[in-house]
Amino acid sequence: MPQIKKIVTALLIGFAGVSSLNAAAEPKAAPAITTANAEFVYKYLLGEIAGQRGEITLASQLFLDLAKQTRDPRLAERAARAAAYGNQPGIALQASTLWAELDPASLEAQQASSQLLIASGNLKQAKPHIEKLLAKEETRANGFLYLNSLLENQKDKAEVLTAITEFAAPYPKLPEAQFAIAQAALAANKPDISKKALETANKLRPGWELAAQLQAQLLLKESPDKAVGFYQGFLKQYPKANEVRMAYAKLLVSQKRHAEAKPEFVKLVESSNGSPEISAVVGLLSLESNDFAMADKYFQQSLSSGFKNPDQLYFYLGRSAERQKNDTTALSWYDKIQPGNHFLDGRLSAANVIARTKNVDAAIKMLDEVEDLTTEQQITVIQAEASLLSQAKRNQESFDLMQKAVNNIPNTVELIYDYAMAAERIGKLDVMEAELRKTIQLRPDFAAAYNALGYSFADRNIKLNEAKTLIETALKLQPNDHYMLDSLGWVHYRLGNLALAAEYLRKAYEIQTDPEIAAHLGEVLWKQGLQEEAKKIWANALKDHPENDVLVATAKKFRS
Repeated sequence: MPQIKKIVTALLIGFAGVSSLNAAAEPKAAPAITTANAEFVYKYLLGEIAGQRGEITLASQLFLDLAKQTRDPRLAERAARAAAYGNQPGIALQASTLWAELDPASLEAQQASSQLLIASGNLKQAKPHIEKLLAKEETRANGFLYLNSLLENQKDKAEVLTAITEFAAPYPKLPEAQFAIAQAALAANKPDISKKALETANKLRPGWELAAQLQAQLLLKESPDKAVGFYQGFLKQYPKANEVRMAYAKLLVSQKRHAEAKPEFVKLVESSNGSPEISAVVGLLSLESNDFAMADKYFQQSLSSGFKNPDQLYFYLGRSAERQKNDTTALSWYDKIQPGNHFLDGRLSAANVIARTKNVDAAIKMLDEVEDLTTEQQITVIQAEASLLSQAKRNQESFDLMQKAVNNIPNTVELIYDYAMAAERIGKLDVMEAELRKTIQLRPDFAAAYNALGYSFADRNIKLNEAKTLIETALKLQPNDHYMLDSLGWVHYRLGNLALAAEYLRKAYEIQTDPEIAAHLGEVLWKQGLQEEAKKIWANALKDHPENDVLVATAKKFRS
């Protein structure tokens, strides 16, 4: 009883200010309740008790009802927060919209109502709230920078561009407004509008790194060389623009221009005053460019500078050691990783090293001893163990493991797919086909399943029209995937379309110099009468993959 009295006293004191607050806000509708009458007290107490008992939906509904009747923004805010906490978007939208109406000066109310209206697809209704957010000079610049993130899930990108252009119209001298237009135009595939807005932004704020990075993205769509040239010119003019330099270094790595990237890494570290985060990023970029000495140097430097997530760096150091074929060092790094976000990744990587240096059974035993796994992590471990068995040519054991897994964890698409692939390896093609069709049924957007089934048909020279349809479906779901391009090339080869086959296989091989793609491309070229080119492709591939069964067999078949 004493606690109830305290609540009643508090709400009576709080409610005393309702009339004056409502008068100041000039609501569109007059309040139905203006005093702490019996109905108000009852609903308020019921809402409090419901919230304390975890009945968040009931609490938010009661506070929303009271907010509507009293026109009190504090109750609307209470209802909005409770509904958001209880994951009740419908109630949260009503409450936040009412909150923004009753307290138009509240930045938080306008943000909440904008976000929820946009999330519900009501961009037009959200516009007035967004305009109020942008009207405040102190938050206007950041508001424009935030706009595209707020609207990124809107499907109609042209509508978003129109809206942002309208929002920006009153602020022609604000660089952030022009930047927002440029971002929206890029998303709407309007590069000319984007370029024009960026030019204006750059005139308003010369040397702005954010605008420079967006401009480089635009140029990259035209050609990597244009983007590289722009970065070089910008950095010559603004040598301290470290964010741009980082983006430039990443682009160079992605283009495999490692020699050019290295001095940029060094400049980044030198200018960061020993920042552990910058050192870690430079280490990772060095690892991606296969500069292991530099990678190790900067990972170690980041660790000694107090990087907040050392387990992540232990994992990268282990990966670096592995790629340098220093397995003992790799294991020592992986063993340092403590239980947490990177622990399982470390155990899986250690298992690969143990399987290679000792035996598969020791690796599987180690993985079996990992405790406290979620179902998703258990699936990952099972897949890893099956893969280790398969790599050791113990295909029957791999199949048995996957068969047990799909029985214990039914209707798990990833497991069913791997089970199908294990079945193929031991010649159970009927099982493979049935399980792949089941995978497609359970997840119609699983591109790999379409591709695997189509490629199996093409490789066996059966059901070629269905194979072609399956692989084309996979490519629609996952465009420019090199494995799927290889499959499409292979089915065209089986259908006798040599020119198309060569076109798809060349494209696949340009993306990834995979040994099996090399085998297929060489075979098609041989059939086209281009034997010397075929021999050259096989020879180059055999240097890097001398033990690949498909490549070796293909090269041997046509050379004999």
